[in-house]
Amino acid sequence: MEKKATKATTRVQLELAEKSFERLNALKDKTEAASYAEVMKNALRLYESIIAQHDAGKRLCLKDSNGNITEYEVFC
Repeated sequence: MEKKATKATTRVQLELAEKSFERLNALKDKTEAASYAEVMKNALRLYESIIAQHDAGKRLCLKDSNGNITEYEVFC
């Protein structure tokens, strides 16, 4: 029988203001995430990617339904 590789994990406990928890819960529901941890992992991946692109000199832009493009100021 093969052994499954186990990934080391670290438990993190967060204390959130009520409004922040409501936002986390809304994101969990909206994205159909299985857990709050999944929401947090996805958020960290996205944030890390945006920072890497910013460090590479790129900028994040948003395009609305009319085709208007606006630079999104991530780090003001």
